[in-house]
Amino acid sequence: MAFQIGASLHTPGPMTNAANRWFPYLFAGLAGGSIALAGARFFAETGTPETPVHGQWVNALPARNAASQDFVLAATAAMPAVVHIRAAESDQMARQRYQQQRQHPWSLFGDDFFFGFPHSGQGFRRKEGAGSGVIFDPEGYIVTNNHVIEFADVIEVTLHDNRKFRAQIVGTDPKTDIAVLKIEASALPTLKPADSDLARVGEWVLAVGNPFNLSSTVTAGIISAKGRKIDVISVGDAIEAFIQTDAAVNPGNSGGALVDMQGRLLGINTAIATPTGYYSGYSFAIPVNMMKRIVEDIITYGYSQRAKMGLSVVELDGELATQLGLPFSQGLVVEYVEEGGPAELAGLKPFDVIVEINGNKVRSFPELQEQAGQVRPGDVLRLQVFREGKYQRVSVTMR
Repeated sequence: MAFQIGASLHTPGPMTNAANRWFPYLFAGLAGGSIALAGARFFAETGTPETPVHGQWVNALPARNAASQDFVLAATAAMPAVVHIRAAESDQMARQRYQQQRQHPWSLFGDDFFFGFPHSGQGFRRKEGAGSGVIFDPEGYIVTNNHVIEFADVIEVTLHDNRKFRAQIVGTDPKTDIAVLKIEASALPTLKPADSDLARVGEWVLAVGNPFNLSSTVTAGIISAKGRKIDVISVGDAIEAFIQTDAAVNPGNSGGALVDMQGRLLGINTAIATPTGYYSGYSFAIPVNMMKRIVEDIITYGYSQRAKMGLSVVELDGELATQLGLPFSQGLVVEYVEEGGPAELAGLKPFDVIVEINGNKVRSFPELQEQAGQVRPGDVLRLQVFREGKYQRVSVTMR
């Protein structure tokens, strides 16, 4: 086929006929080009604005994504305030733990199997771990998870600028898995706290920490849910009202920062939902509003003050709403009121339905815990309750 076309180009007859056929079109093209050129010269001489030839190419280039730019700004603000934590037992502490375990032979099985046999001369091994922390105060106070440091008496903190400090434990609150450390430093970078009550499902967030000892790692996701209880804290009367996200969090992220798109601290990354021990889709953070109150208590008093309402509640659902003749199916039904307790003194009664606390809707017990966890004894919670077909306002003074 190529050879036949080439051969025809050298044949005089068809070439002449083709020229005759295409000549009118060629003439029209030259005339049109001349008109266009004259028009362009006219517009140039009269000063009429024209679109630059390259304008369409500039507009066609992919613009910087606004969301990705927000990620950069938020990450830049957050990383300097997130630290790496190494926690370990001293030899003395490890020996004491081992001697206590020897009194209970079955408890030694795991240590002997994994860490050597008692009579081999290596019957104990120091526990070690790593995690993250967030600088809470410029004068060296750092917040992290209790489970990051609970076994340790030797703690080293590495700042974003690679300075290392020996840290002391100021206090812990195992019921919320929060711990506060102190290093001898000043003028440290901190993060402005967000209002976790105002955070909405679907908002972008960043998780900043040190997974697998990889320092200053940032991952992105959205808020998937709020007020989650996952029964990960084994201490009695635990408070779990986690912010759930799909930002990738792995071992070593614990104690690190969850930040919003303004680079504000939204929570402390604490746990993951996983069948493998590694990230499988969801992670959980302690809301900053609750964390702040607990950390401030620990710094001031050495422990967290726990305020109580003196009542028990049942989560409302469709079936219970029908039984009670309620026009809605979300809220907390008061089941029991402690005699002489804050709830009774405020006038709450069984079968009252709590639908709002301090302007925030409550639909689950963890959401109630979250609101109660933000206040101290003597503070007032303002409730909206539904009673006998009407909404009422009730103020409860906690104690």
